[in-house]
Amino acid sequence: MKLLITGASGFVGQYVVAEALRKGHQVSAVVRPSSDTKKLHWANHPAVELVRIDLRRKAGIVDAIKDVDAIIHLAAAKEGDFYTRFAGTVIATENLLDAMLEANIMRLINISTFSVYDYLRIPSGTTINENSAIESNPLERDEYAQTKLLQEELVNEFQKNHQSQITTIRPGLIYGRGNTWSSLLGGELAGNVWLRIGGYATMPLTYIENCADAIICAAESEQAIGQTINVIDDNLPNQRTYVKKLKQHEMPIPKTIPVNWTLMRSIAWTMWKYNKVALKSQAKLPGIFNPVILDARFKHFRFTNSRAKEMLNWTPKYSLDVSLDRINSNEDLLQVSQSITEAVKAGIIEEDLCELLT
Repeated sequence: MKLLITGASGFVGQYVVAEALRKGHQVSAVVRPSSDTKKLHWANHPAVELVRIDLRRKAGIVDAIKDVDAIIHLAAAKEGDFYTRFAGTVIATENLLDAMLEANIMRLINISTFSVYDYLRIPSGTTINENSAIESNPLERDEYAQTKLLQEELVNEFQKNHQSQITTIRPGLIYGRGNTWSSLLGGELAGNVWLRIGGYATMPLTYIENCADAIICAAESEQAIGQTINVIDDNLPNQRTYVKKLKQHEMPIPKTIPVNWTLMRSIAWTMWKYNKVALKSQAKLPGIFNPVILDARFKHFRFTNSRAKEMLNWTPKYSLDVSLDRINSNEDLLQVSQSITEAVKAGIIEEDLCELLT
């Protein structure tokens, strides 16, 4: 297949491109015009075409997608104010969908997020699955959740109105090289000091290589068309277990101040109500003092990946311990991708490249 992958230079995108190459696909890798591609290990791979376009503008999108078999849409803005994120996530998606109509390319794998669920109103202890309630009051959530909810609305409306072949993938918290400490553990106070909230909530994690594998499986699977699929790993740890594993594998950990989950929730509700009543919602509270955001990060839930296994014929390859070992080594997929590029330059034949990829 020929896959167009947006957000290819991002943390997740780099691995998704590498996984697509590992599985023998051709890739049109979309990066912004100003992106520095020197650090992309697969940039010179013979099966990769770099496409420099800005999805916030319509120019060039139709030409980029007109000869592909499927689009994997990862591009999203994760930093900046609401308007910056709206442009990078919602407008970019709207422009992509318009281009799909014009080019008559109807296969889309849209990458969403676990952030879209209505954690405040879902009872503690519930198993979160693809049928769980979606956030009913987005304005109480952070900008990332708000814009991803709008993105899902756009894609769902497109699917309803056109004969499209759409799969929505909702990954849990993705961790990997350079991204092991998580907002599901607490909130940053200042510098390298974090407030560690709770210890026993299950963390809906997915290791970056496992997640990339699931995304490519979705592009390959006809059974996944029309489906929304959560992607998380097996044997999910609670917060304490995860931090313990990080320490065992000598991962960088910030300084932390522990606080009980129940106490923190009471404090957050008190501050939220005071802001609503006394301050007329004029104060912008940090996320950890917003009970809606607090529940989304630290409330006790269970999680399932049964639909991903069924629809994608996918099983997470790497356990938590093995994943952390791979992060510490040079064995993960991006390092393999670098080996592939070097092998191509050295003139290694195609069969030997296949050996490197497996």
